[in-house]
Amino acid sequence: MLSKALLEEFAELKERRNAVVLAHYYVQNDAQDLADFVGDSYFLARKAATIDCETLVFAGVEFMAESAKLLSPNKRVLMPEPTADCPMAHMLEKATIDAAREKYGDDLAVACYVNSTNQMKAWSDVCVTSSNAVRIVERLEEHNVLFVPDLHLGHYIQEQVPSKNIILNDGFCPTHEAIEVAEVKLLKAEHPGAVVCAHPECASWVLDEADYIGSTSGIIERCVAGSEQDYIICTVHGVLHEIEKQVAAAGDAGKKRFYFPATTPICPNMSRVTGEKVVACLRDLSGEVFVDESTAEGARRALTRMLELAA
Repeated sequence: MLSKALLEEFAELKERRNAVVLAHYYVQNDAQDLADFVGDSYFLARKAATIDCETLVFAGVEFMAESAKLLSPNKRVLMPEPTADCPMAHMLEKATIDAAREKYGDDLAVACYVNSTNQMKAWSDVCVTSSNAVRIVERLEEHNVLFVPDLHLGHYIQEQVPSKNIILNDGFCPTHEAIEVAEVKLLKAEHPGAVVCAHPECASWVLDEADYIGSTSGIIERCVAGSEQDYIICTVHGVLHEIEKQVAAAGDAGKKRFYFPATTPICPNMSRVTGEKVVACLRDLSGEVFVDESTAEGARRALTRMLELAA
């Protein structure tokens, strides 16, 4: 918990810098508590594109802050923890896209998960998030869709949109892929009737155990709105903070129980983003995000098309 003095400094800095703080559900609780808006990648991308301020503080990992800068090029964008990266964001080679374009020609769309570098986005035709991927792929005119970089989300889309030929890449989120199906099954045995909620970045054998599959925000909504007592959650542990806040606001505190696999899913990069670092970057104007202009136009085009198709 941040000290009173630090909270007072934060309030003064926010006003002086004309700043808005965006935070992903996976960062530390005290960073979420400082944010004006907490959400998943799609929600935060929309906010970054439309919000009126001079300074955006993005409590998340590098690709999120870069996307915010692409969508708001005239704003100063700060990262509280500049070294917070996403391994999956780098799991694609240009040769994979080149080979697919050569094979399928004009009847190919490259759909790029927002968890990707700006270079990767620039190679692609459209970006997606876990909350809008199925909707966007369904709307694409092309029959063949190369989905990059996440194998598991791509496989989930493949099952949901059988009318398309989905071509998969071999990238993955290390934190979600590490969720063990045996641990999920053990929780189900220990808590009969529990609702299993899983993120589509999980492997297919984990998704096979799920009652609900959806984005981070979707999982939160399912847990808060559900009438069941027990929930098994297969995504990063940071979502629990928002779930508990919303459950309490709904008057259901103490009426629901939430369980995570024994090997607790914690993103090592997101967990480095703390409330103290949010204050520090506003104080020092540190961690400013810049984008490579050689990739900015293409990456911005893919992000903008996502916002259009997901509307």
